[in-house]
Amino acid sequence: MKAIIFDMDGTLFQTDKILELSLDDTFDFLRERDEWHTLTPIDKYREIMGVPLQVVWETLLPLHSNQIREKANEIFLERLIENIRNGQGALYPNVLETLSFLKENGYSIFIASNGLTDYLKAIVTHYQLEDWVTETFSIQQIDSLDKGELVKGIVDKYGITSGAVVGDRLSDINAAKANRLLAVGCNFDFAKEEELALADLVIDDLMELKKIVTDTVNI
Repeated sequence: MKAIIFDMDGTLFQTDKILELSLDDTFDFLRERDEWHTLTPIDKYREIMGVPLQVVWETLLPLHSNQIREKANEIFLERLIENIRNGQGALYPNVLETLSFLKENGYSIFIASNGLTDYLKAIVTHYQLEDWVTETFSIQQIDSLDKGELVKGIVDKYGITSGAVVGDRLSDINAAKANRLLAVGCNFDFAKEEELALADLVIDDLMELKKIVTDTVNI
């Protein structure tokens, strides 16, 4: 089987459109309970975008208890999902056209994300991505929080023999290389130049995948 495995945040879904709204609501909750006293650390979150949520809260709330972190994560997830369902977010340009092209040309499509299951389900359902995506995988499904292992699970389950991992962060690039798949870096909102430098190919628009799958041998 040949397949393309996509990251979600910053690759298919423009997370930035709902990130600040949801994070502000979360830190308003913490401020109301006297657990936070300064501005919402939105820039810090953007720096670490793409890491598992457990790491997010350890980074944003380093001096807080696990109980507070878990509550913050709960509020954040609720607000993200509410904003998705309210239409506050958006897919990146040409997502549906690209997915349609890939499926029509014999590629199975998967999502492998560091996002939680309910959050990913909200996006897939709202934008009807199940019409193209065979299965969506969350980092929540594995204990190691290693995206390479998550991708390996997809490769093993479906017998994938060739393809690519498409994503905007180092975890996506490393996951591709660990599974001997093409690493396609997305130069989108959260991407970092030094991380993209490690990808096999870099794109500025998802439509560029059409040419890649047409021109690249063994993908």
